[in-house]
Amino acid sequence: MSLTFSLTRNVAPASAERIAEIHADPGFGVYFTDHMAVATWRQGSGWADDAVVPYGPFQLDPSTAVLHYAQEVFEGLKAYRHADGSIWLFRPERNAERLMASARRLMLPELPVDDFLTSIEQLVKVDAAWVPDAGGGEASLYLRPFMFANESFLGVRAAQRVTYAVIASPVGPYFSGGVQPVNIWVTDQYSRAGKGGTGAAKCGGNYASSLIAQYEGVDHGCSQVLFADAGTGVNAEELGGMNLMVVTADGQLITPELSGTILAGVTRDSILTVAADLGLNPVARPITLAEIFDRIDSGDIVEAFACGTAAVLTPVAAFRSHQGNHVIGDQPGERTMQIRSAILDVQYGRAEDSHGWLRRVV
Repeated sequence: MSLTFSLTRNVAPASAERIAEIHADPGFGVYFTDHMAVATWRQGSGWADDAVVPYGPFQLDPSTAVLHYAQEVFEGLKAYRHADGSIWLFRPERNAERLMASARRLMLPELPVDDFLTSIEQLVKVDAAWVPDAGGGEASLYLRPFMFANESFLGVRAAQRVTYAVIASPVGPYFSGGVQPVNIWVTDQYSRAGKGGTGAAKCGGNYASSLIAQYEGVDHGCSQVLFADAGTGVNAEELGGMNLMVVTADGQLITPELSGTILAGVTRDSILTVAADLGLNPVARPITLAEIFDRIDSGDIVEAFACGTAAVLTPVAAFRSHQGNHVIGDQPGERTMQIRSAILDVQYGRAEDSHGWLRRVV
């Protein structure tokens, strides 16, 4: 039976004035809406106890399995307010499918696509006032669905009780300084994921293990880190939280192919489609670090960018490593910004949704 996520309303919601104050300077993932969606899965009986309830803390026993074995997965997507006041989601079915795939890899129960969509839509409807007006910028409501092992048990096995939840946060641009090219540190000491690991799953452990390399990059004046494959250290894979793409002088858009160690980004997939619409030749294939660096140095790679739900597209100024620097430029590339605008224009209703990617909520 499908879940409905019936509403228990928050009796002390934020005032309109407080929401407006937050919208004026939301940051990213700092403030949260009045409600959250929740559901519980139990071995033998499945999903139940689904509801939209007042936002608040979970009470966890110290022996709760997720605190010890990191059995959890999550997603990230946004709700966008269009100029007419309506609110839309961008390809939420893909997020639902990816959450199911991540759950399978982490031995968590799969939440059906329709139930995922219901949880998102019911939360956005009740907290619609929290979805900011874009106003020509990039404000939106960031949605974070997640599930975790919520069983008090220290044995090493899949949990028999799991909590699913969705929380929401009004956000501005991921990088507060706007669309400025960033320097990328290429680590040769740390790996993000190996063959047979959890690289293709969206789970917290992947992000936790990437932090040490990210801070290594900060020490070298870089804001993000690029990982190579764990087996050989030869092939470029992805950043700590974003996919990588490069643009060549002859109009190719190249990104590392999905190999089981790279997250199948929804933004990544959308860009590959939009790039073809804009006359580029999208290519997903293995690409070595050496090829990237040599082609940047020769002028054959003319642009590079990272992409993901939070930041959309972030131009790359240079790749830095212990072996040297490979500089692209200190201004966003023309193709990068063209693709970025094309994606944002669809998300905010400023351009035709020719691929049927939008789903109206309000």
